[in-house]
Amino acid sequence: MKGLQDKTALVTGGNSGIGKATVEHLLAYGSNVVVLDLGDNNLKDFEAYKDGRLVTVNGSVSNEDDVKKAVQTALDTFGKLNFAFNVAGIVKTELIINQDVEDWKKTLDVDLIGVFLCLKHEARAMRLNNDGGAIVNIASLNAHVPMIYGSAYVAAKAGVEMLTKNAALEFAHYHIRVNSILPGLIATPINTNVLNDENTYGKFKERIPLNRAAKPDEIAEPAIFLVSENASYVNGTSLVVDGGWEITGYPNLADLSDEDGTFNFAD
Repeated sequence: MKGLQDKTALVTGGNSGIGKATVEHLLAYGSNVVVLDLGDNNLKDFEAYKDGRLVTVNGSVSNEDDVKKAVQTALDTFGKLNFAFNVAGIVKTELIINQDVEDWKKTLDVDLIGVFLCLKHEARAMRLNNDGGAIVNIASLNAHVPMIYGSAYVAAKAGVEMLTKNAALEFAHYHIRVNSILPGLIATPINTNVLNDENTYGKFKERIPLNRAAKPDEIAEPAIFLVSENASYVNGTSLVVDGGWEITGYPNLADLSDEDGTFNFAD
């Protein structure tokens, strides 16, 4: 992919999963990387082998001072910020009627407000560049498809998708492109309980035409494509990377039909 060598990227949530895969691929393409995450133990050994091209910042995307620190670290260390990947997220699952309001707010603080804070400060840095920059927000298939027990998560991710479009509209003046990736089921630590339970994983695979979870690399590469020169005219769009899951989301109406093919929704 074009235009990645010697550029500087900020990756939030870069300590594991999609974020860590994104860091690894960016380094392989010759970019400098700043990681903002809570803890950096998973990247300590990795950093030692990358000749100073990887810097970690311990902090949360829900804390504006931490976000400002990460952006400033990119400017102080590498002199610029060209790309940003807003990956950090959490899930607090519960039925709506049982969910504690603080858990609901915490999910929105990280998954939606955190993206807003990152966009705000990333764009402030990128507008200093003659050639602008590019930002990718990791939303979710759940921006389009509801999930029982996941009301806060789906609301936040739907918000991220629309926030992405709004940012693309506002930042185009500075030659900053903003797009989102909507992953489906990914083999990351956050999904360990699903992947390790054969029955549960089987139910997910039934809905995924490719019949498996994605590897983190399979999300990182499309995300990096969106910031590359190869995607120079892609702006304000959502790329669903889900193995085809979205197209199977509707129930099989054939199961509800009479012998003559007439749909019958009554008991």
